[in-house]
Amino acid sequence: MRKIDQLFAEYAESHQNQTNKLIHWICVPLIFFTIVGFISLIPAPHFCASYYGCISIASIVALVLVSIFYFSLSWRISIIMLFIMFLMEHLAYAINIHFNSNSWIVFLSIFVITWIFQFVGHKIEGKKPSFLKDLQFLLIGPIWLLHFVLKKLGIKY
Repeated sequence: MRKIDQLFAEYAESHQNQTNKLIHWICVPLIFFTIVGFISLIPAPHFCASYYGCISIASIVALVLVSIFYFSLSWRISIIMLFIMFLMEHLAYAINIHFNSNSWIVFLSIFVITWIFQFVGHKIEGKKPSFLKDLQFLLIGPIWLLHFVLKKLGIKY
């Protein structure tokens, strides 16, 4: 069994309840987005591109490191997640421009609310979140959801 399949199987053990799954479908992408948003606030030089906006060196470094981890599991998932992360970065940039120095409040509010829902989901499930056993599961959650989409589309991951 491939490492990614083992990680998905282990992650799935604590995500069997339909309510918990629904909560994860909403909250995991939002939590991932808020992390991208927080990283975008790190003071660092930025690169700007027409029609995209600006991206900081801190964000680029984070995207590269996460992509390397994902690439070690699946090159297809890595490419798709890189695209998703760039979209999230673009949205985070728009929020940073719109809310100026208060954008951190937007990211923090979403982060706290979604984590509350995540823990409620796990309370309903009756199992602890996977990341409490192994921190890498914080990065597995988003691709666990993505793998369902890819399966539905008939795309091997």
